[in-house]
Amino acid sequence: MQRVREEKDISGCAIVGMISEDGRRFSGETVIRSIASMRERSNGLGGGFAAYGIYPDFADLYAFHVMCDSARARVAARRYLEETFKVRHQEAIPRHAQSCTDSAPILERYFLEPPEPTTSRGAPCEAEEDIIVRHVMFVNRNIDGAFVFSSGKNMGVFKGVGYPEEIGRFYRLDEYEAHTWLSHGRFPTNTTGWWGGAHPFGLLDWAVVHNGEISSYGINRRYLENNGYFCTLRTDTEVICYLFDLLMRRHRLPLEAAAAVLAPPFWTDIERMPQDEAELARALRIVYAGALLNGPFSVVVAHSGGLIGLNDRTKLRPMTAARSGGMLYLASEESAIRAVCPSPDSLWYPEGGRPVVGRVREPAYA
Repeated sequence: MQRVREEKDISGCAIVGMISEDGRRFSGETVIRSIASMRERSNGLGGGFAAYGIYPDFADLYAFHVMCDSARARVAARRYLEETFKVRHQEAIPRHAQSCTDSAPILERYFLEPPEPTTSRGAPCEAEEDIIVRHVMFVNRNIDGAFVFSSGKNMGVFKGVGYPEEIGRFYRLDEYEAHTWLSHGRFPTNTTGWWGGAHPFGLLDWAVVHNGEISSYGINRRYLENNGYFCTLRTDTEVICYLFDLLMRRHRLPLEAAAAVLAPPFWTDIERMPQDEAELARALRIVYAGALLNGPFSVVVAHSGGLIGLNDRTKLRPMTAARSGGMLYLASEESAIRAVCPSPDSLWYPEGGRPVVGRVREPAYA
């Protein structure tokens, strides 16, 4: 008799990130081949991609990717966007006519100019990025059945229910070229598998893929709500994306400090640090207590200026890194890197809590 395993699969989910640090754009076919090599880490309930540099003709506009459960939600979302922004272009997101993904919601993209910032007498003017965040949160919270799942400039998130290589074909990503790619194959453990809950999670130009479990989700969510972010996509990974935006864009923390907030050293390690380092580490843990991520995780985070890989502080989820020429690769498994780069110049396994960083052209935040 075959023995039945009753515990959860604790190593599921596949993540890939790759960046051309000289800004060279390359086809999505490369990242599809990489993520497809880890098919056994997924179960068909979620797959997705993020790509940077794909909209050069609309590079100065915010590209909103919107999914709607019904025609009524589509009308409501479109009306809101047209009343709020200057819509320079709108179309259905191209999809493969013979795709086997039949459960797709209505998928559209809008290229938008933000409204002029308004301010009351004596108050500071609202930053353009904060205006975008506020309206993304409004749509996702208040328009039933409509979700903005990508909202950056010259980039886009593409995701859905299926294996990642199926989602790549569904969105015809082999026809896109980008200098930075993320991909994810999902194996849901604690949250539902649905189109909005697939990875990556995006806000502005941030996109996040994650393997693991954020057991501090409740605390992180309440902390983010106090700062104007609202989690509506029913997956723990969503908090990571918003925390990076809060820490690095709004609070302007350097990457090393943001990593020390999200994956901080243990108190016992802090006690052994030199005095100046210990004081900073204590201050970050106290000030940003609600932002600390508990649980096992490996994440790859992309933005317009680069790529960041980060493990939890005890490295309970796998991550491999490699460089070859001007490329940086990050993946759950070494095989996913060698599938597209058989002989990298260097290959290593990053330490827990220590970020791996790739930069392209002028870095935005890192």
